Amino acid sequence: MSIQLFTPTFRIEECLDEIRECLEKGWTGLGYKTTAFEEKWKEYTGLTNAHFLNSATVGLSLALKILKMECGWQDQDEIITTPLTFVSTNHAILYEGLRPVFADVDQYLCLDPEDVRNKITAKTKAVLFVGIGGNTGQYEQIAAICKQNQLKLILDAAHMAGTRLHGQIPGKEADAVVYSFQAVKNLPTADSGMICFKDTKHDELCRKLTWLGINKDTFARSNDKGAYKWKYDVEYVGYKYHGNSIMASIGLVQLKYLDQDNAYRRQLASWYDQAFQGRVASIPVADGCESSRHLYIIEASNRNELLLALNECGIYPGVHYRDNTEYRMYSYAHGTCKNSHRTSERIISLPMHLRLSKQDVDFIAEKVMTYSK
Repeated sequence: MSIQLFTPTFRIEECLDEIRECLEKGWTGLGYKTTAFEEKWKEYTGLTNAHFLNSATVGLSLALKILKMECGWQDQDEIITTPLTFVSTNHAILYEGLRPVFADVDQYLCLDPEDVRNKITAKTKAVLFVGIGGNTGQYEQIAAICKQNQLKLILDAAHMAGTRLHGQIPGKEADAVVYSFQAVKNLPTADSGMICFKDTKHDELCRKLTWLGINKDTFARSNDKGAYKWKYDVEYVGYKYHGNSIMASIGLVQLKYLDQDNAYRRQLASWYDQAFQGRVASIPVADGCESSRHLYIIEASNRNELLLALNECGIYPGVHYRDNTEYRMYSYAHGTCKNSHRTSERIISLPMHLRLSKQDVDFIAEKVMTYSK
């Protein structure tokens, strides 16, 4: 038996039906299904804008680029961020010539509001909040700090597809929200993402930047009439960052099942909780948060030994994440985030996917309790 950390589930026939429409129409790129997915995502989240991208990483980069352009930020202005995240979060800050300033994490492994306040300087322009595992942590306090200090707020919601806070999709107070639909996320495609700007003019600029700076995309031009429908202007040095209709076709199907799938993930988490009965420390979910439960994270003092023991039993957990200040390029901040460093040495993400049964969870939990310290 082999139990993997992530195994995505696709509604294969429904996905193929959506993709078949694209192939029959001969339209697999930008437009058609991408616009349909954007509309469905706005309807689902209640967010004002949504633009479909080829990854969440480019979404974070675009959020910072556009805010820098529109707000007059300078190179080496500071973005407060978390050290406990996938490295793409903080790389996106560097892509735009800005400087990551690391604040520590709290008991939820999200940004600690007190340390965020301590890290604000005259050069601070924004806070980048990561909802790790689908948890909202103390997001509301972070949003309040941003409002009090006139800072922009970017929500890295890579793990948060379907997360709710007090019954609502969080992010309406953020200047930009970025989702991931990468292959093993809760709403999986092969790879893609969505960026949701609060300000419609930022969304409009984003659409130009994701299509090489061109002011009219090919789908829009295909619906134009007359001899000059081919004609467009190029306003910016843009990129090829937009999503395509094949990925959007998969996303349209997966979205229909997102809440149902997340409910099962919460059931898996509940089974883990019941099995451990307080004998194993797990990362709590914040009050008022209905988490997407992308991750179920525990702590163990013998983390590396436990990983090896579980592998011997055919169980393959993961680690989310290594403290980024331990990487060479971010080592200037090493030692500044003590809780992040401590937990980074202890955390394990247990298997969490729709193909797991209660029997699987009980087996994993039994082995964890047998070998953990």
